[in-house]
Amino acid sequence: MFSYSGVLALTAAVLSALSGLFFIVGGVWLIVVGGSWYYVIAGVVLLLTTFLLLRRRAEALWLYAAIVIGTLVWSIWEAGIDWWPLSARGDVIFVIGLLFLLLPAHRAFHSARRSVTAGRVGLAVSLLGAFAIAAASWATDPHTQAGSLPDRRAAATASDVPAGEWPAYGRTNAGQRYSPLTQITPQNVANLEVAWKFNTGDLRGQPGDPQETTFEVTPLKIGERLYICTPHQDVIALDATTGEQIWRYDPKIRDRLALQHLTCRGLSYSPGGGGAPAGSVGAAPAPRPNPVPDLPVAAEGGPTTTCTAKLFMPTADGRVIALDPDSGAVCANFGGGTGQINLWSGMPNVKPGAYYSTSPVVVTRDFIIVGGTVLDNVSSREQSGVVRGYDIATGALVWNWDPAKPEETEPIPPDATYTPNSPNAWSILSADEGLGLVYLPMGNQPPDQWGAERSEAVERYSSAVVALEIATGRVRWSYRTVHHDLWDYDVPSQPTLIDLTVNGNTVPALVQPTKQGEIFVLDRRDGKPILPAREVPAPQGAVSGDWTAATQPKSELSFDPAPLRERDMWGVTPFDQLVCRIMFRRLRYEGRYTPPSLQGTLVYPGNFGVFNWGGIAVDPERQVAFTTPAYLAFVSQLVPRQDDKTLYVQGSERPQGSLPALNENFGTPYAVKLSAFVSPLGIPCQEPPWGYVAGADLTTGKIEWRHKNGTVRDLSPVPLPLTMGVPSLGGPMITGGGVAFLSGTLDYFLRAYDLTTGRQLWQSRLPAGGQATPMSYQGRDGRQYVVVAAGGHGSLGTKAGDALIAYALPR
Repeated sequence: MFSYSGVLALTAAVLSALSGLFFIVGGVWLIVVGGSWYYVIAGVVLLLTTFLLLRRRAEALWLYAAIVIGTLVWSIWEAGIDWWPLSARGDVIFVIGLLFLLLPAHRAFHSARRSVTAGRVGLAVSLLGAFAIAAASWATDPHTQAGSLPDRRAAATASDVPAGEWPAYGRTNAGQRYSPLTQITPQNVANLEVAWKFNTGDLRGQPGDPQETTFEVTPLKIGERLYICTPHQDVIALDATTGEQIWRYDPKIRDRLALQHLTCRGLSYSPGGGGAPAGSVGAAPAPRPNPVPDLPVAAEGGPTTTCTAKLFMPTADGRVIALDPDSGAVCANFGGGTGQINLWSGMPNVKPGAYYSTSPVVVTRDFIIVGGTVLDNVSSREQSGVVRGYDIATGALVWNWDPAKPEETEPIPPDATYTPNSPNAWSILSADEGLGLVYLPMGNQPPDQWGAERSEAVERYSSAVVALEIATGRVRWSYRTVHHDLWDYDVPSQPTLIDLTVNGNTVPALVQPTKQGEIFVLDRRDGKPILPAREVPAPQGAVSGDWTAATQPKSELSFDPAPLRERDMWGVTPFDQLVCRIMFRRLRYEGRYTPPSLQGTLVYPGNFGVFNWGGIAVDPERQVAFTTPAYLAFVSQLVPRQDDKTLYVQGSERPQGSLPALNENFGTPYAVKLSAFVSPLGIPCQEPPWGYVAGADLTTGKIEWRHKNGTVRDLSPVPLPLTMGVPSLGGPMITGGGVAFLSGTLDYFLRAYDLTTGRQLWQSRLPAGGQATPMSYQGRDGRQYVVVAAGGHGSLGTKAGDALIAYALPR
């Protein structure tokens, strides 16, 4: 039988030998692609150490001590005193060293006792040194930026919205995600408790559900009721104080849809009393034939009523339905008696499910304004990105703004269609009725990674913020956040409107977060930057036939991360870190805006975005922003197409009549493979943190504090609550009491933060992923409530659920 010492020695020898072999083979590959020599050197020394150990020579101890010290010095040189990067480089080396140290000296080595003792002491000292550096890294956090945001600097602006209400997606059309309620404060937020919980019964996993079936709703609070929509498009009214269901409406959306997303981020509300004036520009055209004959009728089989106030629900099959907030009945005095608007009217390339609106419509006094989303990276023959304005009283079309024909805003004739494949506004719009403008965050013309055939008009409005006149749909101004976007850097979130005090003057501002990490602060009257924005050189060299812009805009307020380097690669062990280094060196990467390529391009920030549809929250009195920057790299590789049928991404022929796969880009020279930049273990190749909370002063453009945020509890095989900083998808919310809330992290918590310093004050475990934006209101019991949806997100892999949870302070 094997002795204890023999097993231990054999284990140490095998681990050392295998590690050495892996380091040499991978290290040679890394050197060939221009990377670090450390792994080859360490691999050779490990094999030599193994040889000496098998010969039972005490020199093995000294040599291994040299590996520990050399690895430690190299690690500090590359990563500094930062625990997670250090651990990835040294954890295996340290563990094998402990095995060497535990070997019984009198059995494992033939050398003289004094020589063995000295070697053991040398190895012990090296391991203690490594442990001491590790312990020092636990006490430091180079990623934390301490600071504080300024106190109140502006008087509260007058508002028609009572403090306890939340009648629009971002509470108002300004999209600030700010509640003026002050009952919850940094001093008492830790006392929050669950007040009620409501389960919708609408769960992911039904036949035909796409991967991105998500519960992303932010409720509306109007009077004594909350209004929500579910992923499968039910509309539900709840008692705002008790959470009890009052009514429920099922729009019976058409099945077998070509959906990439199945979600509803929210509803829209009109108190009534509006309507476009008679004789206004763009009087309603004659009815046109319905291009989808079997589109359901909103009122069929259910109650109808004549509505003054209305709830508007966008559906996945391309409708906007008007409902009575009191009863849930369909508004018979809207949509020519149908209770709905058919968004397929005038749309080219009719494919049910390929065009719809996941975001709530914008409601003004006289109009509802509707954008929509098209399928991403499927083909160059998608629907139009037209944005339309409808009479709020009747649902009649008043104007249409087609980005490919921006001057032609009169409603198109009944037999005409909008321009196919023009850029779309899929996210949430904002509006300033005082200025008479609606603000559009624009996406790209599909596909995202090929732009050779984009027209001048398309280029002007792709990935731009566009201001249209509410009454006419005419362009007042536009501001491009990316030139010739080849990275899916569409403008992802609702523009936030705030009045800023600049040099003693009050300036009406628009604050626009972007996927690439810029936050542009513009004058919302004319689109000119308030905080400076400059053009910076960008990498060149697009594939043949396409081109790249020479420069790209960069704002004074920027969360643009530093360019990645080989030393920024990460892993759980040095083995997967080595693989990530090789992957990094094999990809094309010259910093942000490196164009897509045939070899594969590292896109950083990736198209997940530093900011996504959740946007930011601002405090209008303090003139500050609470932000949630995320940092994940992606890989984009172009695949030459030989025909318009082959499924290049899936590697098989396209079946007759089937829906095209994501990223096939039919009609263009290239398909595209898109993926997160992860190791063979599925872990991000770049070192953490991957997600933060940060506070910014909007008047100066200065980031005052930043803290890594979120744990890997729900991401790792073992639920360890390690605060590594994880991305979030879903927006933050601020209250007048100086507390910010966020639920969108990839671990399942609602968290509260001190707005002044960013310090986490409280958290509550959620039953599923919280990929939504919280909101706050006052119940009839006088308490301030915070409500969040916990439903998970399919493509992020967070747990699915159907819960709406309300929190309040104890009675």
